[in-house]
Amino acid sequence: MSRPRLSCRARCGKSSNTSPMEENMTRRSTAFATAFLLAAGLYAATGAYAQKADDAFGVWLNPENGSNIEMYKCGDLLCAKILKVKDGQKTDDKNPDAAKRTQPIEGLVIMADGKKSGDNKWQGSLYNRENGKTYSGTITVKSKEAIDLSGCVAAVLCRTVTWTRVK
Repeated sequence: MSRPRLSCRARCGKSSNTSPMEENMTRRSTAFATAFLLAAGLYAATGAYAQKADDAFGVWLNPENGSNIEMYKCGDLLCAKILKVKDGQKTDDKNPDAAKRTQPIEGLVIMADGKKSGDNKWQGSLYNRENGKTYSGTITVKSKEAIDLSGCVAAVLCRTVTWTRVK
């Protein structure tokens, strides 16, 4: 003859008005809540909510020369222009086109063909006002506050600089 199954509290010497069925439901609810929180933590840790390419739009600080650069939408493309310079360069005097060497640096478009190339990336040509050269470049959104600009010469010599958002 089998004995009636006692609840955990009854087996442990504690009196309880909770039925075994209610205790089972409580254990399941706790297990579900734990599994949900674990899944949410894994979702966050894997970057499943990573930054979007559109987070590139805004004003950014180039730490190398103190310039403020605005990234903006131009049609389906990403464009960039210099808003403010801090190093004293007034004109685009390094431009290989002599006719453009007198144009002001502030307002100069340094990217006009950025195409979305991934969830958080843009690719295009980046003009460097400091040497007058144009490089194949990639802009990668690291966070809402930081982007990486990578430029390459002949796809071999590459360099990456992190820009931060201007508040």
